[in-house]
Amino acid sequence: MPVEMTRARFEELVADALDLLPAEFAAAMNNVVVLVEDTHPEDPSLLGLYEGIALTERDSTYGGVLPDRITIYREPLLDMCADEEEVVDEVAVTVVHEIAHHFGIDDEKLHALGWG
Repeated sequence: MPVEMTRARFEELVADALDLLPAEFAAAMNNVVVLVEDTHPEDPSLLGLYEGIALTERDSTYGGVLPDRITIYREPLLDMCADEEEVVDEVAVTVVHEIAHHFGIDDEKLHALGWG
């Protein structure tokens, strides 16, 4: 049975996960927004998604573009967890995973580091 949680509380958990980032990583994030949505329209099991141009791929021609988007999907995270404590952990892992993509780290490397 999925964990029941208000959207506001879930958004607090995402904000708390962002607050856990070391200051130097938070300061290095550039032109990116973190959003919460209920589910991905095409893949309802997706926990998070990074859309944009990773920092490692930006060059002198980068400019005048909309912010990168990190979307954290609420319903699949609540569905996979047994209690709020597990939601807190899974949200943090998902947020870190998607931020890592912003820094140019791919899924293979993330899995090797234990953040898959």
